Amino acid sequence: MSTPTIHGIIGYTITPFTANGESVDLDALGQSIDRLIDAGVHAIAPLGSTGEGAYLSDAEWDEVSEFSIKHVAKRVPTIVSVSDLTTAKAVRRARYAQTHGADVVMVLPASYWKLSEAEILAHYRAIGDSIDLPIMLYNNPATSGTDMSVDLILRIFNAVDNVTMVKESTGDIQRMHKLQLLGEGQVPFYNGCNPLALEAFAAGAKGWCTAAPNVIPQLNLDLYEAVLANDLAKARDLFYRQLPLLDFILKGGLPATIKAGLSATGLEVGDPRLPVFPLSDAGCGQLQELLKALR
Repeated sequence: MSTPTIHGIIGYTITPFTANGESVDLDALGQSIDRLIDAGVHAIAPLGSTGEGAYLSDAEWDEVSEFSIKHVAKRVPTIVSVSDLTTAKAVRRARYAQTHGADVVMVLPASYWKLSEAEILAHYRAIGDSIDLPIMLYNNPATSGTDMSVDLILRIFNAVDNVTMVKESTGDIQRMHKLQLLGEGQVPFYNGCNPLALEAFAAGAKGWCTAAPNVIPQLNLDLYEAVLANDLAKARDLFYRQLPLLDFILKGGLPATIKAGLSATGLEVGDPRLPVFPLSDAGCGQLQELLKALR
């Protein structure tokens, strides 16, 4: 197993739906992927929270996974979220992603029941044993209901050979500092909390997993380049310019805000799937003002 170099701005894609919401709009999905790659993102990540992976049927999930991987066509690495409530379904998705050419799979331990540390480790081990791809361990208790401690994350990292990277989305910057310290600098980690982007890079994050490039790609990329150049003053200025929009995206909900943002920039991708509501008229107005201020 070879681990691709995952770094920089990792763009999370939406899953577009037709006007009636009954099927996936693959043409719009292709356009959204092309926009991200043409803008310069360093990797594409379909079927995460932004991509409404939890709200798709198995057939739709397969359709979006296969199409996304083929459409990216190795222009950049593809990181497919394969999370599911059961280990068996997550294994099926991981194998499907590998068969169709994904570079990395991302695993969030989602569960109805609160999982023990032994159950979480067994979940990752089963997925790891089923594929040859690298796994990005994803910690996001706000969506999964499971908060993995740094100690547990390191246990999994050391016990499962193909868990080779970590996405941290708790919003606690100290988690990243502890990963850097206790992992002795050997655990590649990625920021998954938009308002922490600047602090995360300062803590040693290899990249920023974000839906924001769907609407403000250049600002995201410029921030990363400023970090690489060790230009803290420029990085700080770029970050605080985009922070109001980053906060808005997070608080408004990723599918609703990003889909409204794409619509505002000329790409119709449909509404989020119920029970998630589309962004309100007031929210759309606020979003347009935020985008206008960044032009």
